[in-house]
Amino acid sequence: MPALNVEFSDRELEDLRQIAKERGTSMKALVREAAAADIARHRALQEGAEAFRRFFSTHADEFAAAFPDDEPPLRGAGRAA
Repeated sequence: MPALNVEFSDRELEDLRQIAKERGTSMKALVREAAAADIARHRALQEGAEAFRRFFSTHADEFAAAFPDDEPPLRGAGRAA
């Protein structure tokens, strides 16, 4: 399995040791769990953003009608001919 060396300050390392001890786990497991949780959170945010984009795209006309002041100006609108 690939590995990653990560540098921590003395304070961070001591905090990690204390947290791992309190949780009855190893520092390696603690860091791996934290990274896995952040990866899962990142993926969920990406999936949520994509679902929002699809929803908004599907209902763009409804949003435009409901919030006309928030619509961008049409290309060329307001320009002198």
